[in-house]
Amino acid sequence: MIFLHVADLHLGKVVNDFSMLEDQKFILEQICGMAKANHADAVVIAGDIYDRAIPPGEAVTLLDSFLNKLTGMGIRVVMISGNHDSPERISFGENLLGRQGVHISGVQKDKLTKVVFEEETCETEFVLFPFMKPAQLGVRTSGEAVERMLEDYWQEEDEKRAKNRVLVTHYFVTDGGKEPELSDSETTICVGGLDNVDASFFQGFDYVALGHIHKPQQIGKKPVWYAGSPLKYSFGETSQTKEALLVRFGAKGLEEVKPLPFRPMREMRKIEGSLKEILEGAMSDSIEKSGQYQDYIQAILTDAGELIDPIGTIRSVYPNVMQIVRKEAELTSDKDVTSRNMNRMLAGQRDVLSLFEAFYQEVRQMELPDKSKRAVMDIVKELEGKE
Repeated sequence: MIFLHVADLHLGKVVNDFSMLEDQKFILEQICGMAKANHADAVVIAGDIYDRAIPPGEAVTLLDSFLNKLTGMGIRVVMISGNHDSPERISFGENLLGRQGVHISGVQKDKLTKVVFEEETCETEFVLFPFMKPAQLGVRTSGEAVERMLEDYWQEEDEKRAKNRVLVTHYFVTDGGKEPELSDSETTICVGGLDNVDASFFQGFDYVALGHIHKPQQIGKKPVWYAGSPLKYSFGETSQTKEALLVRFGAKGLEEVKPLPFRPMREMRKIEGSLKEILEGAMSDSIEKSGQYQDYIQAILTDAGELIDPIGTIRSVYPNVMQIVRKEAELTSDKDVTSRNMNRMLAGQRDVLSLFEAFYQEVRQMELPDKSKRAVMDIVKELEGKE
């Protein structure tokens, strides 16, 4: 049994006002190509199919095309809803689609859905456990919800029967309290560990296909894996390598988990320098020939002064710049700045100019220029009615 484990497609996602649909279509075609090239029997999608509960029509059409292409190649699909999905919308037509090789679990039922694939050497059972809130089971934490549902599963399961067991789920999974590595595009809420599900609950499964965290990673040394998102959805993910996981089972269980890296249509990366340096670098032959000017860009500007329409200027060479971040020149010691400001306040220097200077230093990390001081004083005099 060979299957491709992916997750967190977030179809229809918009990042910094840029629609990612074109990039997502490109990556879904890669998933189809990977599955075909590696003779995969199935593609497993571990939740967050869409980016929001009510997805745009274009995202629905894209998923429809993707599923049709996979089933047209004889590749089955196993998928669940995630915390971003509407379970009812994901579940639409699941019984009908199941007969066509697309096995879906959107709305959590009283019992976990099981899908069994018969192979020559051994059968493989996929157990589908979509995301659900603890309140749906009348418990306090996600861990308690998972424990209860899996207890019910094991009570009915014949553990002596030879089969490969794969759990597909979408939770914040930890290993003895150690959390997975996060990025800033994840919207997890972990107040007091209420969302944490310990990997020990999954004992007995030969492989656990997880969704929810965007960085591909294994949880401890257990057969528990996050596939991660196939695309970078924040600049906190720029250093990550996005990949699908090719999972291979044999008669004796799990044989291999092989990462297959994705090649995005556009990279998401950071560039840093003065506005002039960034423009000169973008115009170099090496950049233009490599096509990197089409990447999604976060430009970190080191200019100290005011700039006129920096994002518009950078877009003249980097059309897909998403963010402009100002990196102010640091003073010799931030502690000195704070100390001076505190001393002024303690000394009772509460005149407007002193307060404004202190505020300026805290925000801009530089001394207020003499020209600006005169402008502040002129404004103060005008407001006080003084000539």
